[in-house]
Amino acid sequence: MKKLYLALGLSLFLFLMRTGYVSAQEPQPTPSDDQVNAIAKQLYCPVCENTPLDVCPTTACAQWRDLIRQELAAGKTEQEIKDLFVRQYGARVLGTPPPKGFNLLVYAIPVLAVGVGVYILYRVYRSWKQPLATTKSTPSNTGATSGPDPTQDEYIHRLEEEVRKG
Repeated sequence: MKKLYLALGLSLFLFLMRTGYVSAQEPQPTPSDDQVNAIAKQLYCPVCENTPLDVCPTTACAQWRDLIRQELAAGKTEQEIKDLFVRQYGARVLGTPPPKGFNLLVYAIPVLAVGVGVYILYRVYRSWKQPLATTKSTPSNTGATSGPDPTQDEYIHRLEEEVRKG
């Protein structure tokens, strides 16, 4: 008799655990159009050239948006959905290329261009400041001109000699 009560109690316990687990699951809410379009905006249509999936008017794109909706309803994350599309259609469906391999140039070139631009601006700024510094630091022998002494420049000296001869 004791074994019968134990078996009934264990059966009741397992039945309640099973029904409690099933009843605890609530139906997943249907994802909104905004949630679907937030992911579709980051993907490009595999059929059309350079058309984001969220604005593509083809039937295929409508089906792919429905697929995104189903995957969201199944509890998949944004990255999992993107990975699904990349597995099926390749990395060309991504709005931004993954930062690996040849695609690293997409991320590196703008940084290098900004660095080179800053360096060029720095050099130009220094070259603009350089003549001002040398002009003020040279003493003026006559006091009338603030420029460098024309007798010290060999080219000017030779030019003056040619003018005197000619």
